[in-house]
Amino acid sequence: MFPRVILKGTMIKKSQQKKRTSPCNYKERLFVLDTQDLTYSERRCGKKPMVKGCIELCRIKCVEIVCSDVPIPCTYKYPFQVFHGNHYLYIFAPDNDCRQRWVRALKEETKQNNLVAKYHPNFWMDGKWRCCQQTEKLATGCNVYDPVGFASKKPLPKLPDPELRVHDTGQSTVVALQDYSPLGDHDLPLHKDQSYTLVNGSHTEWWLIKDASGNTGYVPSTYVAEKSASNFERFEWYNKNITRAQAEDLLMAERKEGAFMVRDSRQAGVYTVSVFTKAPGSNGEKNPRVKHYQIRQADEGEATFYLAEKYLFSTIPELIHYHQHNAAGLITRLRHPVSQDGGCCSQDVPDPSKEQWEVDPEELTLGQELGSGQFGVVLEGVWRDRQVAVKMVREECMSDDDFKDEARVMMRLSHCKLVQLYGVCTQRSPMCLLFELMENGCLSEYLRARRGSLTLDTMLAMCLDVSEGMAYLESSNFIHRDLAARNCLVSKNNEVKISDFGMTRFVLDDQYTSSQCSKFPIKWSAPEVIRYCKFSSKSDVWSFGVLMWEVYNEGRLPYDTRSNAEVVESLSAGLRLLKPRLAPQPVHLLMEWCWKEKAEDRPSFAVLLHELASL
Repeated sequence: MFPRVILKGTMIKKSQQKKRTSPCNYKERLFVLDTQDLTYSERRCGKKPMVKGCIELCRIKCVEIVCSDVPIPCTYKYPFQVFHGNHYLYIFAPDNDCRQRWVRALKEETKQNNLVAKYHPNFWMDGKWRCCQQTEKLATGCNVYDPVGFASKKPLPKLPDPELRVHDTGQSTVVALQDYSPLGDHDLPLHKDQSYTLVNGSHTEWWLIKDASGNTGYVPSTYVAEKSASNFERFEWYNKNITRAQAEDLLMAERKEGAFMVRDSRQAGVYTVSVFTKAPGSNGEKNPRVKHYQIRQADEGEATFYLAEKYLFSTIPELIHYHQHNAAGLITRLRHPVSQDGGCCSQDVPDPSKEQWEVDPEELTLGQELGSGQFGVVLEGVWRDRQVAVKMVREECMSDDDFKDEARVMMRLSHCKLVQLYGVCTQRSPMCLLFELMENGCLSEYLRARRGSLTLDTMLAMCLDVSEGMAYLESSNFIHRDLAARNCLVSKNNEVKISDFGMTRFVLDDQYTSSQCSKFPIKWSAPEVIRYCKFSSKSDVWSFGVLMWEVYNEGRLPYDTRSNAEVVESLSAGLRLLKPRLAPQPVHLLMEWCWKEKAEDRPSFAVLLHELASL
């Protein structure tokens, strides 16, 4: 039986120090964690990755994050350590979420091993441990090792008074709004959409619940919602005893796209969502206004609450949580909860116009135009002696809030196969985004310009690059919605990176339904996108199949002799793009797998990456 792949991704490995005086090297490696081994390989352009090291999981004694005050000399700034046998492996992740995923997964797979009792939380450097100054590399650690949790934990609340009980103890049911991984021995994991029994809800921040197996533990109170309750006081978006006119005054004063609140309707037991929008009116001009949506309830079934379109939910908090990430029939997403007491509540993500993300326009020099797209032109530029690509945003195409949303999306994403965002400039008009410059331009033009000279290994490497970037987006619950060769860029080293993913939306259920069924590229779109405007990671997989077809046809446009209507008719009849002459049979089989009629029958990007890497 083959081992199951658990995680796969690109990180940076610090070379082993054979001697005290030997130099440190930091090398980018493709790491794969399966149920037996942790392996790391060197990526080679146009060739299969070369395995450079393999650690049997049974030999691992400790996995933990590294907390250090020393400067990190490589581009990835989030280190963790793997102690195996008598060796320490230091790995650097691109962001903290990535590091936590790897540490959590490695801990889970090694928790039954012969583990150390204590570990070193800092680096071994210059012949000693920075944490405890011991000069023996295999000296006993100075911190107690927790094989389940992490070194840095949120403080858990004090246990509630056992005399305090919520109403109907043992009878009240809650549903998980999102997943939750325990940070200690006293909390309980949550699985989105599953039901639990509420044992004690007296604490403000943490509730005691019981799962179906009888296990009890604490969870953050805002991660669950009572199925039978209509008491929303603990949620920041609920405003009790506020009139329609008062709600409009508060939201108009905020003037933030997607500012919203939930309030009582005139009819007892009915609730209304009020949301501010600057969306253009029928004349095409901006029309700041407040729209009101009554939360409706279906007659039958357990999932009964819905808004503009019938996306049904068991509780109102579930409904609001969903629409905070998906418009799905509303004029805009519910972006900024507004409180009657103090305006917009704080957001999890910092404003990109602050601190290091804000670029001084005096430091930016603009050059020639590189291209144009749906949202504006792209210019070559120089910023702090660095060549950059500057995306200028046309004012009529995107509001200030939408622009900042795009920057927030980009800030959340960090991967070597995504075009890197350097900063934003909001102090000039039009506002702009600064990206790394990809000297060889877009992939579609690159393919056409080199028609007849590209090797099959080079084509495979291009598909690998894109699949790696998309696997990262998939693991981050992002969807691209416009994946195509024209939206990928090529560096001076002929590395392919994904671009134009800034207008994607973070979705918790991996599905986005366009509220206005806006324009999308028919010839790259999955059947469910064409028919129902439903986007997901699996619709991105369909588009990736078309991108592979573009690569192996050296930049030829798909369905180049057919109209959009003819393409839709062909797809409905079950017809697909023909096998490219240059595509090996295994590659064509992967394309056909991407083009399965049902989204659930298509592979994930993680599987596609594995399959392509094995060719």
